[in-house]
Amino acid sequence: MRKGRCMTTANRIGSKITTLRESLGPSVDDLAERSGCDAVTIERLESGEFAPSLAPLMKLTRALGVRLGTLLDDETELGPIVTRRDDAEVVSRLRDLETVSDAGVLGFFSLAAGKSARHMEPFLVDVQPASAGQHKLSSHEGEEFLYCLKGALEVEYGKETYTLAEGDSIYYDSIVPHQVRASDGASARIIAVVYAPA
Repeated sequence: MRKGRCMTTANRIGSKITTLRESLGPSVDDLAERSGCDAVTIERLESGEFAPSLAPLMKLTRALGVRLGTLLDDETELGPIVTRRDDAEVVSRLRDLETVSDAGVLGFFSLAAGKSARHMEPFLVDVQPASAGQHKLSSHEGEEFLYCLKGALEVEYGKETYTLAEGDSIYYDSIVPHQVRASDGASARIIAVVYAPA
């Protein structure tokens, strides 16, 4: 059941990527060169073969000249968006969008879905523990702000690693290679605000 909903989300986002790319003219190879994503990744995203993660989506939207929200939103609203505590999962456009990597499973819940012309992407993120192994860092243009709500978090940033406890926060330039993961083998919950220049 969960897998089916995840593929629906992936297909919707993939379809939007395809529509944008075809309307703007670049081939998959052209978009790969502009964005820094490999062509195979783009093809799999467009087909909905796997659920996308934030890093490639941000690279693709920048290369296409659109906001990240263009891919994530179904409808847009000019006024303010209010997300009530008990409704976060209901209004989420990313509740099934999970990224599996050596950082563990990250479940993203959009907190501003539908807000038009926004420059920030706020998320409630559930971070599950990762299995032991090497850490693969990601890098993309923009800035990120993380606030730890529950549990403990490790943020590997360049050559440094920062540990955040409940109530701690961190703000960094996301062009520097980084990885966010749960600490102490327990899950964590954070607020993440991502800014990606268009």
